[in-house]
Amino acid sequence: MEQDNIYDKLKEMLKDTKGSFSILEEQIDVDLQLSFFELINELSRQKRNDDEILTEQDKLYDPELLLDDKKKLLVELSILEKPEAYRSIEKFVKEGDQQLRPWAVLALQHCRISLETSLLDEEQVFISTGLGGKGEKLRYFIVGKLKLGDKFTESQQRMIKTEFDHFLKNCNSELEKLDFMNGYFTLTALIPINETISEVIAPTINEINQYGDFLHKDYLVTNVKILTEKEITAYFNKKEK
Repeated sequence: MEQDNIYDKLKEMLKDTKGSFSILEEQIDVDLQLSFFELINELSRQKRNDDEILTEQDKLYDPELLLDDKKKLLVELSILEKPEAYRSIEKFVKEGDQQLRPWAVLALQHCRISLETSLLDEEQVFISTGLGGKGEKLRYFIVGKLKLGDKFTESQQRMIKTEFDHFLKNCNSELEKLDFMNGYFTLTALIPINETISEVIAPTINEINQYGDFLHKDYLVTNVKILTEKEITAYFNKKEK
């Protein structure tokens, strides 16, 4: 799979760094994440005085303050390498406007990484994907399909669940959810960042095919978002052309 090249580069980067890494656990839209980090770059170049930013932290709860201004203030707080800024963002995540919660979660994570880098004097790597993760594992959305027809038999469903459970546990991974629809199976799984995805998924499909050869060898894997049935169908239709 093409994504394996990206993960290989990521693993090389983590191997070379002398610090540690942190994975964003929550599922947050990738476009929103890009907007967040673009604003960080912008505000880092024109950073206001630390005390001035901290004196404005209560404005996060001001109903008259525009959402965009609250986003900007959260980013400014996240840039500060100060425990009081972290506590302020942490409180907002719990008690603040739920419309801004994903943005505040990103701010909290960024603030924590900045604090740890400053206090521990070692490089901290922040890894974020649309589907998030847990501990040192990333969450993936995986799709496979029947070779023929659009209905999985009960025995085929059991076989897919049993084999994916087995193979994922063998590589310290977790099967979170498995569904069947119109000739496709979809699953979400937490897989360690140091695992090569194709070396987990392809052998599982090959093993399942030892019992009836009913799955297509092609599969889809992403950690950007949960795909709709329409997006899944479009992907496989394109592969078949």
